[in-house]
Amino acid sequence: MNVKITSVATQTPQFYKETADILPFVEQWLADQDERLRRKTLKIFEGAGVDKRYSIMDPIEVFTNTSFQDRNDIYKREVVPLAEKALKKALHNCNWNAQDLDYIITVSCTGIMIPSIDAFLINSMKMRQDIVRLPVTEMGCVAGISGLIYAENFLRANPGKRAAVVAIEAPTATFQLEDYSMANMVSAAIFGDGCAAVLLSSHEDDAGPSILGHEMYHFPDATHMMGFDLVNSGLQMVLDKSVPDTIASHFPAIIHPFLERLGFSIEDVDHLVFHPGGKKIVQTVEELFAGLGKNINDTKEVLRLYGNMSSATVLFVLERFMNRGVTSGEKGLMLSFGPGFTAQRILLEW
Repeated sequence: MNVKITSVATQTPQFYKETADILPFVEQWLADQDERLRRKTLKIFEGAGVDKRYSIMDPIEVFTNTSFQDRNDIYKREVVPLAEKALKKALHNCNWNAQDLDYIITVSCTGIMIPSIDAFLINSMKMRQDIVRLPVTEMGCVAGISGLIYAENFLRANPGKRAAVVAIEAPTATFQLEDYSMANMVSAAIFGDGCAAVLLSSHEDDAGPSILGHEMYHFPDATHMMGFDLVNSGLQMVLDKSVPDTIASHFPAIIHPFLERLGFSIEDVDHLVFHPGGKKIVQTVEELFAGLGKNINDTKEVLRLYGNMSSATVLFVLERFMNRGVTSGEKGLMLSFGPGFTAQRILLEW
């Protein structure tokens, strides 16, 4: 019995800006700072490989110094309608309704809500009263794949069931105006907001690529490399500059043993569904995969069009493959990195 991905749908917030239009806001923000810092920050924005990004807030709000409560209130107001739109699209794609769902997993790390987003979706979309819910938080960019792994475990243990994974992130709500560290500059240059919904099924009659296997890989003694610090002004980005080199050093151990345990090799993989963490990580992974005869062109295109939307981004990449129509029998490797430090992967077969 295989668990299949039956539908992927994405949704972006109403506000968006080209990177060129954001630069005047950055210059104004850094007007009182050292000229060298201003020039370096502008170069980071210009060279980030992100042409446009979306936001739950107007750019003026993003660059206005407000309280954590004000930012989080905007997050709480905006993310549920955004998640509902994405989930309705995904349901429409495969002619399901909300009452067909047995499990709902919501993924987000860029705001705080109790009850969590899934509780509001259950009510607004009138899901069944016995639906099983799981909110996934504190896992950052890797959590889109984490949600799929948890859903697959639920469904593999329960044939004839259906699940939704909804990843909704608003990194712009975490932007820190009083933090002039390189971690904050880089994250501001690469991150944007977005939402993706994925439907999975263990029904025999439902179509879609099958999940052949999945695993998590945890880097030892690397909890300092990526995450958020909770400070008075909100969620402050932690991003170690050694992330790309650390990924490169572990890359063979992440990829090859996983595929071998499933009876395959990298030569059997036709498509790479890789999370675009940022330009340097993309370049690092592109070089590693290029030596194996693979490309991550869809990953680069998602980064260019939307930026890094944390957990939702890899699902935007997956949507491109789902919409394109992949040849039956071809395989795709999903891969994300995130706080922990961790790498998570899924092998798909169409």
